[in-house]
Amino acid sequence: MSKVLISACLLGAKVRYDGRDNLLDHPILKRWQQQGKLVTVCPETLGGLPTPRPPAETQTRFPILITTSTGDDVTPEFLSGAEKTLELAHKHDCCCALMKARSPSCGNQEIYDGSFTGTLTNAPGVAADELIRNGLPVFNEHQLDALIQFVEQHCQAA
Repeated sequence: MSKVLISACLLGAKVRYDGRDNLLDHPILKRWQQQGKLVTVCPETLGGLPTPRPPAETQTRFPILITTSTGDDVTPEFLSGAEKTLELAHKHDCCCALMKARSPSCGNQEIYDGSFTGTLTNAPGVAADELIRNGLPVFNEHQLDALIQFVEQHCQAA
């Protein structure tokens, strides 16, 4: 089986902006982890951001601008993390990714709109977008059934 790239916070790593995790307790993920089939990543820490850190949201997508709630431009760190995430996926021959929904890096379908009011917009985060544009399917924690089905159908060989 090929490997699955997974957001580190979903496996309990305390790398979220607020120093917490988003532990996803699921028997299949535990089995895959025991089998060495998961490759963990936090694009934001990979890009050089500290934990904890101020929340960040995408202000504009073209050109990309990501700022913290205090107004600091963190676009370079997010872009660096996205590039390193793609490199990691290629290095480990990942067939797909399970990433944290709504994250400015990892969200695969929607992210916060930049107003810091909890408002969502239909757009991927920068790391998820980088993976998707390079042909790697990205699922979020609300799409576990689809992820498992994809892995069973497309990722067994390796």
